Amino acid sequence: MSENHDFDLIIIGAGSGGVRLARMSAQRGARVAVVESRYLGGTCVNVGCVPKKLFVYGAHVQDELEDAAGYGWDVPLDSTRFDWPTLVANKNAEIERLNGIYGRMLNNAGVTIIEGTASLKNANTVVVGDQSYSARHITVATGSWPVVPDIPGKESVLTSNEMFYLPQLPKQAVVWGGGYIAVEFAGILAGLGVEVTLLYRGELFLRGFDTDVREFIDQEMRKKGVTLKYGVTIESVESEGAHYRVHLNNGETLTTGLVMAATGRRALVDGLGLAELGVEFTDSGHVAVDDHFQTAVPSITALGDVIGTPQLTPVALAQGMVLSRRLFGDGQGDMDYSAIPTAVFCQPSIGTVGLTEDEAREAGYTLRIYRSEFRPMKYTLSGRDERSLMKLVVDDGTDRVLGAHMVGPEAGEITQGLAVAIKAGATKAQFDATLGIHPTSAEEFVTMREPVA
Repeated sequence: MSENHDFDLIIIGAGSGGVRLARMSAQRGARVAVVESRYLGGTCVNVGCVPKKLFVYGAHVQDELEDAAGYGWDVPLDSTRFDWPTLVANKNAEIERLNGIYGRMLNNAGVTIIEGTASLKNANTVVVGDQSYSARHITVATGSWPVVPDIPGKESVLTSNEMFYLPQLPKQAVVWGGGYIAVEFAGILAGLGVEVTLLYRGELFLRGFDTDVREFIDQEMRKKGVTLKYGVTIESVESEGAHYRVHLNNGETLTTGLVMAATGRRALVDGLGLAELGVEFTDSGHVAVDDHFQTAVPSITALGDVIGTPQLTPVALAQGMVLSRRLFGDGQGDMDYSAIPTAVFCQPSIGTVGLTEDEAREAGYTLRIYRSEFRPMKYTLSGRDERSLMKLVVDDGTDRVLGAHMVGPEAGEITQGLAVAIKAGATKAQFDATLGIHPTSAEEFVTMREPVA
């Protein structure tokens, strides 16, 4: 490794992918520095997966209290009280603990942490403040940032970033968007007692997920009191004291205490100076890279949300592993983006892996579809009107299971196990030959015998 530079590798961004790349590269003997302007751990740890899941847990407590009566517990629901600032403070303390863990992991690996905002002076030099640092390789791992459409009153619209530090919970909220962030926050707010209206410009939210899943979660969210409005978008927002008037493109006006936009994210490359150095961008504004994370500039690579691959922490982690191996290992390794499992932590939650039914048909497969809907056993005594959905998409020609989809409690936990089987190429016959764990919801995946289509 060259001694003509301060470092072998400088990584801009200490999110999931950047930290993994830094640690693995340092363990391979590289001299590594990470530049971070905000917080260690990136979006996932600070304003993404981790605090969101903590809020989801908080939103489920009311359901647990209500269900207790069916199991003989006398819980006086009229005297229970939820305190939002307490949840936020406890969440903040946990995030600070994780920030410290990330710092110690980097330090223990021998990685230099540089605090500040980075820009590129040239293809091998990063400037932070009044200091310049040279490196043989530079990796851009700056992630993405929420986008609020340019409408009158956009300054009154919050994003997921601000929601994690909201000082008080409103009585009503409008959530604008149809992706997983919008659906998750609508569920969180509704679970905490907020009257929620979810607006989406399309015909049905969660585009890209299996149609049965999308239609099923639509009905389940309505049961929980979320008002869903499709085919509409916000034209303007007016501030009126402690409230807001939201003007929709269909002429309707809503009055609410909070407006949150979950309308997409953009690559966070402001001020880096990448274009000036010859780094190219895709039509969507992401850093353009080849299959090995290489940009148009030989010394500059990029990974994670900034390159437009699936915006999931495990994807960025895997990319960090592959890139470290290519830069400082045996030079081999490729990313496999097939059958990536994912979850949406709405209420009830969604877990999915592999092809949707529509994707499989478009790919030319002749399919057998297995689907089951039922009330989870837990709710038979509590009386809760919530149902679960499980679905398998099977290639009729080979019997291989192409996709598994679920809506219901602990869907993410169950889907993670199924992902191993689908990645390994399991057939429906092998699912059938697997004994279920009884009584569980998960056993339904190995007991569905008759195709529905």
